[in-house]
Amino acid sequence: MKSELYKISFITVNFNGLADTISLLESILDARLSFTYEVIVIDNGSLKNEYSLLKHQFPFIKGYYNEVNLGFAGGNNLGLEIANGEFIYFLNNDTLLPKNADSEILSMLEVFARHSLVGGVSPKIMYYQPEGMIQFAGCTPLTSITLRNKQIGYRERDSGQYNNCAEIPYLHGAAMLVPNRIIKEIGMMSELFFLYYEELDWSCRINKKYQLVYFADAHIYHKESASTGRESPLKTFYLTRNRLLFAYRNRSGLQRILAILYLIGIANSTRLIKFVFLGMWRHVRAVGLGTWSGIKLFCKKNLS
Repeated sequence: MKSELYKISFITVNFNGLADTISLLESILDARLSFTYEVIVIDNGSLKNEYSLLKHQFPFIKGYYNEVNLGFAGGNNLGLEIANGEFIYFLNNDTLLPKNADSEILSMLEVFARHSLVGGVSPKIMYYQPEGMIQFAGCTPLTSITLRNKQIGYRERDSGQYNNCAEIPYLHGAAMLVPNRIIKEIGMMSELFFLYYEELDWSCRINKKYQLVYFADAHIYHKESASTGRESPLKTFYLTRNRLLFAYRNRSGLQRILAILYLIGIANSTRLIKFVFLGMWRHVRAVGLGTWSGIKLFCKKNLS
């Protein structure tokens, strides 16, 4: 039997985040969406099978419990394998759709109808708390060597200063609307990264042929804290390693060499000194292991 086709497939990945995922699913229902859609939840290696609990409360969802945590890209790719939507809306499980999401999402779809070269859209992303604070209103390109950029509107109060749509170099992983045909053409996200930089890498691949857009007339709420918070050694490891992998995959020739030398010789060394000074020895080890892991992966012939 042929699977039913939907206008949008919402995909979210759950990892020990039952309460947040419940809130997201409730916000989808509360939005009373007028178009056909499906909701896919991949429980990505939670300590217990939270998908079964979600399925009991929300019988309309599809997905499953995957015993192994495959990371952000791996979890979303599992969702893509069972998605039947013309468009895929990737949402972090700690996001919420606004009450007027129906009209906003329809407006986002109009972008693709009017502009065939648009390959992906991210809405304005607002922090859930404090109210009225922006997390994302577009971004600038990463510099070629130092891989630094600016996230536009970050932690600013929203007074309408970023209410114009704009072309951007990268989508934001918390909310990405992408046509399924583009994904079939470009391919899924690389699972090499596991955490951090996978959506930047994927955006670079899409952006070689298509435009990416910050769509100011739609928004979501993100529960991620607006405060700096404590860095974990796991985050330090993956950020250290994945900056190197990103540079290797998305730079070439002299730029690649200079970017990798900068990251190892200056950026990573500076962080190492900082953590030594602060006595954060687990982070010191994470920087060392992340750097070494990245170098080892360079030796592989296929970094796909």
